[in-house]
Amino acid sequence: MQSESVSAWRLWPFVTIVLTGFLAIAMPLPVFSLRVHNELGFSLVTAGWVAGIQSLATILTRQWAGSMIDRRGPRWGALIGLPLAVLSGLTYLVSAYIPDPQISLAVLIAGRLIMGPAESLFLIGAMTWGILTLGPRRTGVVMTWQGIAMFVAIGLGAPVGLFLMAQGGFVAVALATAALPLVGLVIALSRPSIAPVQRGGRASFIGMIGLVWREGLALCLGIAPQAVLSGFVALYFASQGWEGAGLSLTGFGIGFIIVRAFFSHMPDRIGGARVAAISLVVEAVGQVLLWTAPNVTVALLGATLTGAGFSLIYPALGVEVVRRVPEASRGLAIASFSAFLDIAVGLSGPLAGLIVGIGGYPAIFLAGAIGCLIGPLLIIRRRRPDTA
Repeated sequence: MQSESVSAWRLWPFVTIVLTGFLAIAMPLPVFSLRVHNELGFSLVTAGWVAGIQSLATILTRQWAGSMIDRRGPRWGALIGLPLAVLSGLTYLVSAYIPDPQISLAVLIAGRLIMGPAESLFLIGAMTWGILTLGPRRTGVVMTWQGIAMFVAIGLGAPVGLFLMAQGGFVAVALATAALPLVGLVIALSRPSIAPVQRGGRASFIGMIGLVWREGLALCLGIAPQAVLSGFVALYFASQGWEGAGLSLTGFGIGFIIVRAFFSHMPDRIGGARVAAISLVVEAVGQVLLWTAPNVTVALLGATLTGAGFSLIYPALGVEVVRRVPEASRGLAIASFSAFLDIAVGLSGPLAGLIVGIGGYPAIFLAGAIGCLIGPLLIIRRRRPDTA
C-alpha cells in the first residue's frame, strides 16, 4: 500500500495535466447546443456536429501525436498540446463576440478542430511521461490514475460548464476553457524533461495497428456498455415504468470507484490480459442483469456490476499494449490504442439506436453482454512477442 501511495504521489503532476486538460474539453460540451441552437439559431443537428467534430480531429491526430512524442519526448507533447488547448478556448471567446452567426459558427468550429490535436498531444504526452517516470512495470497504475483524472473531469465538466453558462454566458465558459490548461502548462514547465527511449526500432503506423488491434477491439467492446448506459438508461427505465434511472449511474460510479480503489494494482501484478478478461466477464454479468431485470433492484445491481467490470478494462489492456510494443514506440502504441476508445464512444450511440429499433431497449444490454464475452476470446490466448 505504501508503494501505491508513493506511485500516486509521483504521478500527481501528470494526473493534474490530464485533469485540467480534460476539464477544458468537458466543460463546453453541454453548452454548445445552447450557444449554437438557442443563441446563433442553427439546428440541433448542427449543434451536434459542433460538439462531435473534435472527436474526429482527435482520432485523426492520435497517431501523429504518438509518433512525435516518441521522437521528441513526452514533455514536448504537453508543452505543445496545452497551449493549443488554451488557443482553442480563446477561439471560442473570439466567436462569442462576432455578431454574424455564420462567421461565429465557423470560428467556433475552428476552435473545436484545434482542440483535437491538443487532446492527442497532452494526453499521450502525460501518459508516456508517467510511464517513463515510474517504469513500464507500473503501466497499470499510471493508466489507472490517468483514467480517474479523465472520468472525474468528464463528470465535473458538464455541471461546471452549465453553471458558468448560467452565470456569465458563453464568454465565461470560453474564458474557463482557456484558463484551465494554463494550470497544466505551469506544472509541465516545472518538471524536468525525460529523453525519449532510443532502444529498438520504431514501429510503423500499420505495424502498430497489427500489434494492438486485438486489445483495441476488446477495449471497444468493453467501453460500449458504459456509453450506452449513460445515453439510454433513462429511456430504458421509462419504458419499464420504473423510477430512479439516475441511481443506476450512481451505482455504476460506486462499482467503478470501489474496484479502482482496491484493485488498481492487479494489472501490474497478475497481468493485464487476465484482469481484462475477468473485468469483461463481470461487465457481461451486469449487462445480463440489466437485460433480464424484473424490477429496479436487479437493474441497479446490473448497473453496479457493469461499473465494476468496466473500471479496469482500459488500464489492464493498456498494460498489455505497452508490454507488447518496442520501447521506442510507446507513444504511438498508446495513441493507437486510445483511438479505439474514441471510436467506441462515437459508434456506441448510433449502433444502440439501431438495436433499440429492432429489439427494444433491453436488447442493447443483451448486445453489450455478447460484446463483453467476445472480448476475452480476443486477448486471453494471445502469445506475447519478444519485444514486450
